[in-house]
Amino acid sequence: MADQYAQTGEDKRPTGMAVIRWEEPPEGPVVVLLDQTRLPTEEVELVCTDAPALVEAIRSLAVRGAPLLGIAGAYGVALAAARGFDVDEAAAALASARPTAVNLSVGVRRAASAYRAALAKGGDTAAAAAALVAARALHRQDAEASARMAGHGLALLNELLPGGGHRILTHCNTGSLVSGGEGTAFAVALQAHRAGRLRRLWVDETRPLLQGARLTAYEAARSGMAYTLLTDNAAGSLFASGEVDAVLIGADRIAADGSVANKVGSYPLAVLARYHHVPFIVVAPVTTVDPETPDGAAIEVEQRPGFEVTEVTAPQVPVTGAGGGIPVAPLGTQAYNPAFDVTPPDLVTAIVTEEGVVSPVTAEALAELCARSRQVTIS
Repeated sequence: MADQYAQTGEDKRPTGMAVIRWEEPPEGPVVVLLDQTRLPTEEVELVCTDAPALVEAIRSLAVRGAPLLGIAGAYGVALAAARGFDVDEAAAALASARPTAVNLSVGVRRAASAYRAALAKGGDTAAAAAALVAARALHRQDAEASARMAGHGLALLNELLPGGGHRILTHCNTGSLVSGGEGTAFAVALQAHRAGRLRRLWVDETRPLLQGARLTAYEAARSGMAYTLLTDNAAGSLFASGEVDAVLIGADRIAADGSVANKVGSYPLAVLARYHHVPFIVVAPVTTVDPETPDGAAIEVEQRPGFEVTEVTAPQVPVTGAGGGIPVAPLGTQAYNPAFDVTPPDLVTAIVTEEGVVSPVTAEALAELCARSRQVTIS
């Protein structure tokens, strides 16, 4: 079950917000989330006391973003174990909550594997503790990966655009709201800002749920960055006027051949970038690379409810639509609403990870990167 309580909003740190944390009040352990559906108007936390509540939070996008979903999945397994629920059942429900985001299943698998290994050696208490240790380790590792990605990404930008004054276009939300650290693509832009090399962050509003307008603009404002919001269909005009130096996006799954699944609208940006000779850069941790998915055609793309397109929501406005929003299309209108699209590797200039940069993007280069990452992990 979940409960909500409002935060004061007095903490104005630009990054490092506690978007997810584990707490152990007297009534039992809980996973606490910053409810991203309420941003930017309210900072409200969602308290999950069991795995089904966390599954619902994932599906409703209260918690979202590939790296953070992995962390949430791991904590969800630990929560089920600590509260004595069926861990296998919880793990299966969590892993399937959003099928495109591979980090979610990675996080679930890590915590569940730690749980089962400890259970084989000892009792339920030790197994639950092992699951929590795995979740906390993943949380810490993601924060470390975020910092390293930011460094590699800024070095790449400086190499590709040596003059500085970068004008970066980004899509969806890839900052501290999606990560244990400062994010993926947004973290690179933030590093550029801190180094005095960011001239402008162009923020796609990212329809239909406006993660760019609601979340990326929120993080950019908190960070003191020079940013401008634009409608998704204004990007072409921006490219044509020569106002974009690079596109930086995140990823929810990267196939073995380098195909990138990201928030719908990413693929058109890649096409525009190629036509206008602008670098198109993907920033994601190695855990987002899925060697078991051979190519883009094999990536399962999540289909979202049609009412997200046919209705809009606004705070403190009466709602009349079936999905709880204000109808903007005739009753009964069908909507095509994929959550993601897939960009082929030949449109991707580089993939930036915590282990380094892959460019050009090929299956062989990605396989070598993953192998190197495994060696680092083992050592």
